[in-house]
Amino acid sequence: MENIKVASVQFEHKNGDKVYNINKIEEFVQQACKNDVDMIVFPECCITGYWYLRKLSKEDLMALSENMSDSKSVQLIVKMSKKYNITICTGLIENHKDNLYNTYIVVMPDGTVKYHRKLHCFVNEHMSSGNEYTVIDTPFGWKVGILICYDNNIIENTRITALMGADVIIAPHQTGGCRTSDQNIMGIIDSALWENRIKDPISIEKEFKGEKGRGWLLRWLPSRAHDNGVFYVFSNGVGKDDDEIRTGNAMIIDAYGRIITETWKAADDMVIAKLDASLLNDNTGQRWITARRPSLYKSLTKLTGKELDMFTARFSGKGA
Repeated sequence: MENIKVASVQFEHKNGDKVYNINKIEEFVQQACKNDVDMIVFPECCITGYWYLRKLSKEDLMALSENMSDSKSVQLIVKMSKKYNITICTGLIENHKDNLYNTYIVVMPDGTVKYHRKLHCFVNEHMSSGNEYTVIDTPFGWKVGILICYDNNIIENTRITALMGADVIIAPHQTGGCRTSDQNIMGIIDSALWENRIKDPISIEKEFKGEKGRGWLLRWLPSRAHDNGVFYVFSNGVGKDDDEIRTGNAMIIDAYGRIITETWKAADDMVIAKLDASLLNDNTGQRWITARRPSLYKSLTKLTGKELDMFTARFSGKGA
C-alpha cells in the first residue's frame, strides 16, 4: 500500500439548512483538492444538523431524511467527489423502509457510495440504531472502517472493525461540551465564550483544550488507535450545536496512538496529514491482536442483566 493524504474537518453547521452545509462542505473539499488530499472526513450529521434533531417529531425527521436510492444530497456529493477527485465522507439522516438512521456516507470519485448506520443512536426516539459493522475498500488501496460518535465508546466496536481488516477508522462526531451530571466528564461551555471568540480566542480555546474537549478525548481516543493498530481520523462539529457548544479538536492519530496533527481553534478548520502505510506493518496493536485467545472471551457475548436501551444508557446522566 502507498501512503495517503487525509483531511479532517471541523465546522459549525446550520440546523436543517442542507444548502448551506453542503456549500460549506464544498469549500473544504476545494481546499483539500489544492493540497492533493485523497480522502476528506466531515462530522456526523453535518448535512442536516445534529443536536436539534432530538426536538423533532417523526414527521419532521421524515421530511429531513433522504433515501440512499434517490438522495439529492448524496447526488451532490457524488458530483463533488468526481469533480475534485477526492473520496468524501459525511453524514445525514437516512430513511429506509420508514426507519430513520443516523447514516454516514463515503463517496468515491468513481461514483461508488458506501454507508454506515450508527450502531448506538440516541438523539431521537424515532430513530433506529444500525446492526452492521462497516469496512470499505477504497480506490487508494486502504480499507476504511466507520464508527460514528458513541460507536467509538464501546471498545468491542473498534476491535471488531480492526479484525475485519480496517487500516484506518473514520470517527465522525458531534461531541465536547456535552451536558452531563457526571462532573468527571465534559460539561457545558458558556455560549458567551463562543460568541466572543473573535475578541477573546484565548478563553474559548482554553475550554477546547481542557477537560470539556481535548482533555476528554485524550483519555480514550489515542488508545483506540494504538490498541488495535489502526489510524484514526477524528472529525467533529465546532461551535453552536443547538444549546451546546461543540469543541472541534479535529485530529488525526497514527497506528501507535500518536497525534500526527490536530487543531483546537474556535473556528471552522481543517487538518491534513500523510498516513504512513509502513506503520501498519507489525505495529504494537497488531502484535497484540495476534496474541488474542478468543476461547477466553465467550463471556463478552453473554447478557449481564445490566444492559439498558440506548436512550436510557445515554441520558441516565453518566453517558457521554
